[in-house]
Amino acid sequence: MRRLRHAKIVATLGPSSSDERRIRSLFEAGADIFRLNFSHGEPQDHLARLDAIRRLEAEMDRPIGVLMDLQGPKFRLGRIGGGRVELDIGQKFRFDLSDELGDKARAPLPHEEVFAALSVGAMIFLDDGRVRMRVERVGPDFAETIVETGGPISDRKGVNLPGSVLPLSALTEKDRRDLQFGLDHGVDWVALSFVQRPDDVAELRKLVAGRAAVMSKLEKPAALTRLEEIIDLSDAIMVARGDLGVELPPEDVPGQQKAIVNACRRAGKPVVVATQMLDSMIHAPTPTRAEASDVATAVYDGADALMLSAETAAGDYPVEATSMMNRIIARVEQDPLYRKFIDAERPIPEPTSPDAISAAARQVAHTVGAAAIVTYTTSGSTSLRASRERPDVPIIGLTSAIGTARRLSLAWGVHCVHCADVTDFQSMVERAAEIAVRDGFAVAGQRLVITAGVPFGTPGATNVLRIAWVE
Repeated sequence: MRRLRHAKIVATLGPSSSDERRIRSLFEAGADIFRLNFSHGEPQDHLARLDAIRRLEAEMDRPIGVLMDLQGPKFRLGRIGGGRVELDIGQKFRFDLSDELGDKARAPLPHEEVFAALSVGAMIFLDDGRVRMRVERVGPDFAETIVETGGPISDRKGVNLPGSVLPLSALTEKDRRDLQFGLDHGVDWVALSFVQRPDDVAELRKLVAGRAAVMSKLEKPAALTRLEEIIDLSDAIMVARGDLGVELPPEDVPGQQKAIVNACRRAGKPVVVATQMLDSMIHAPTPTRAEASDVATAVYDGADALMLSAETAAGDYPVEATSMMNRIIARVEQDPLYRKFIDAERPIPEPTSPDAISAAARQVAHTVGAAAIVTYTTSGSTSLRASRERPDVPIIGLTSAIGTARRLSLAWGVHCVHCADVTDFQSMVERAAEIAVRDGFAVAGQRLVITAGVPFGTPGATNVLRIAWVE
């Protein structure tokens, strides 16, 4: 089953999409990779979904990626007397470590690390920024604030600290348990939440030890100050606009999204744009026009993938949301302006043999009117370099490593195929042509541009470009 588009779709599984039939429907509607959100549900729930994905993969004979998304540190208020109070603009309000029920003057905040990170003048946001206060006085176990934006607060509402760097790891003990569970059962990607610094990514990479690819979620403004380093340490990046949009002014988020996408394209690292893309489709069968434009903007920018969260995990129309995103992406990529935007932002090739071959493959494929570019890859780097070039023909990524095939399901334009390795040029050409015809990319008489590394099977050794006829 080939996709008639280049950008990929990540669909989150949850209560609305747990059974095997629904997962299959999401895949048929356009989902390329499935996200397991470990902020919700029990490990055994996620395992049942993972097993269903693997059965679907075997049935469809198409590699399907699985992304586990770690919860990360979450800060929440303690309990409020009566469950809810209303805060007024200009009033004083205190947070402390006491476990007594909160009231209109104070609330429990059972996180010592929050007080350690705060300073006079810092902001505290509650309930996704709906209620905001500024710190006037702070100690190791309290913070006294003045309310700048009032409103209701209630039990267990989330707490954000924009501008404050928290003195803690991005991995909680729960995350470490979940990570081991996911790696034991063969997830392909691990997403790290609330990355603040490159050290957070390095810590996860050490624990993963090559058993999965690492995706850094950019949700904290602090991460943007060291963006290049975080990208360098990551295998992919997610622009998680939910929390990022809480801690940054709304007018800054679109520009930051474009900057992150461009930086990832330069680095040749896949980038996912996420959160509230078709949010109204949680409860409505069609999106707003603004949401359709939002999805389109990410595609015009050249994002590798777009993600559906609550739309598919807990919404009333999970399949319809996936189908709608599929249609929007396909329509944008048919727009003549799309190629102008993509080509204008194409990064300059790095001075390496693999980059030179990949850039040449794009140009040759365009010049000779090839049906597709075929990449032979072991680690995935050959296909990713081809994807970085954003060619105007599909990329068929052939690999003997099933883990590589699954990870490549995230990469722009790559149709990944798990197949036996080749040992000589003749079998390389024959297999490329056979798969291109079988999967609907080429017919007899068309040409393919093939890249590979010699000796065959050597990771990262792309050094051959071949033009072949399909017979």
